[in-house]
Amino acid sequence: MNADKEKWILLIVLTVIWGSSFILIKKSLEHFNPFQVGALRVLIAGIILLPIAISKYKLFPKKHLKWLLLAAFTGNFIPMFLFPIAETEVSSSIAGIINSMMPIFVIIVGALVWKFETTKIQIVGTLISFTGVCLLAFGGGDGGEFKLIPILLLLLATLCYAVSTTTVKSKLMEVSSTILSAFVFSFVLFFPSIIALAFTGFFSTFSFDENHMLGLMFVSLLSIFGTGLAMMMNYRLLKVSSPLFASTVTLLMPIVAIIWGILDGEKLTVMQFVGAAVIIAGLVFLRTKPNVIKK
Repeated sequence: MNADKEKWILLIVLTVIWGSSFILIKKSLEHFNPFQVGALRVLIAGIILLPIAISKYKLFPKKHLKWLLLAAFTGNFIPMFLFPIAETEVSSSIAGIINSMMPIFVIIVGALVWKFETTKIQIVGTLISFTGVCLLAFGGGDGGEFKLIPILLLLLATLCYAVSTTTVKSKLMEVSSTILSAFVFSFVLFFPSIIALAFTGFFSTFSFDENHMLGLMFVSLLSIFGTGLAMMMNYRLLKVSSPLFASTVTLLMPIVAIIWGILDGEKLTVMQFVGAAVIIAGLVFLRTKPNVIKK
């Protein structure tokens, strides 16, 4: 499979997986507090990927340890707590909308820190798609839920994702996507997640009743697919594309979130249809590569 075809397949699959993560976070919060959801999400992914990490421990990139730590904590630890905390006050759709700011942050971080090359058309395409995302936000009737603190937390989480994405692209491309994910969750973040979970009182309050087991099921789905598997695919996407292209998955995720809403009894407005069309139009611009701006 050529790289151009592979990157679009990865983009679509990641859109479906990550676009479904916000409703899974919402469902998980019905059974656990936000700190427990974040810690469990990281811990379960670490347990699943532990066999890979152990079998490939000799390949651990010691010389790139500082970059691995930066990518791990900004991309796979801090946001895992910020999103659930924010979603206790704003809807999952709003969380998805704010997360779509990531391409903008990737452009800023990439240009200022890593001196990435970006095309004018890519920038225009990103801005067009983000306009579509705004239409989705205001077309859903949730305008009254814009609260300052949770919005700032979501923006911080999205900035963290951009820092992680650009760090991986710049410093960790020699490590395979599967091994990188295994090391991040099983070696780097495994014990921090256990410590975080212990501080929440999880181990003293958890019981095998229907409520907790249902919550564990939602978190497990979120962790296995939305964290472990998705991060492997994301690292692979970074290998076969640019950080800006990889980050455009966040522009499509709100569409998936709206589809979940329809399945849950919500109705799609005309404004949301228009927003989805504008997002797709913006992505067309991202396929071209003329006029490189060198930083």
